[in-house]
Amino acid sequence: MDKQAIVKYWIETSDKDYHTVQSLFASGDYHWALFIGHLVLEKLFKALYVKTIAQSPPRTHDLARLAEKCNLYLHGEMLDKLELITRFNLSVRYPDYQQEVYKICTKEFSFEVLQSINEVRVWLQNLIKTS
Repeated sequence: MDKQAIVKYWIETSDKDYHTVQSLFASGDYHWALFIGHLVLEKLFKALYVKTIAQSPPRTHDLARLAEKCNLYLHGEMLDKLELITRFNLSVRYPDYQQEVYKICTKEFSFEVLQSINEVRVWLQNLIKTS
């Protein structure tokens, strides 16, 4: 696959996952919505990386690390958002974390985190378009 096709792949799968996030939230599966929300952003970071750096993205799920690899050195609120969202990548994968996640993933909490995910999503989409 050429570079453009790889970028398109990451963007399209991110968009599909974003629709899944909305369905999961609507059905009350808040922890899974946040898990998939993390994947939405991870895929957009990887699209940006492929478009601006190299054809093969880093093999990491850490959003702050992906931002760094994309030469985006973030601080403050944006970095805090990425670190919070990254926690949901691990939380639902392991049974010992799942019970804790179930407790904090109320509808209200999850809605707020999903708003942050969408803000980062729009920001990344704009970066990809303009790079």
